[in-house]
Amino acid sequence: MASSSELACTYAALILQDDDVAITGDKIASILKAANVTVEPFWPSLFAKALEGVDVKSLITNVGAGAGAAPAGGAAPAAAAAAAPAGGDKKADAKKEEKKKEEKKEESDGDMGFGLFD
Repeated sequence: MASSSELACTYAALILQDDDVAITGDKIASILKAANVTVEPFWPSLFAKALEGVDVKSLITNVGAGAGAAPAGGAAPAAAAAAAPAGGDKKADAKKEEKKKEEKKEESDGDMGFGLFD
């Protein structure tokens, strides 16, 4: 969980970004001083260095975009599998046939005349 010092510096950085002011350690420290918040002296400069060259507005507006990274990660193994020579991997073929058999078993369970909510 974030400490109060981290939160104070985060809010100060957001205030600076909202006003389209460059985020520096001195400016974060001055906002914290004006708000009567005491933090250890390294926090403002740490946040300023962490946010240096980062578009904070795009970070805020793309908060939910982290879910978009999952398909990209899943596409890499699929691309690697597609690049593998066809029929060259007997284990992969066996796994595919196993999955097909499992699917057939699942389908036959539904044909028994009763369902989950009957």
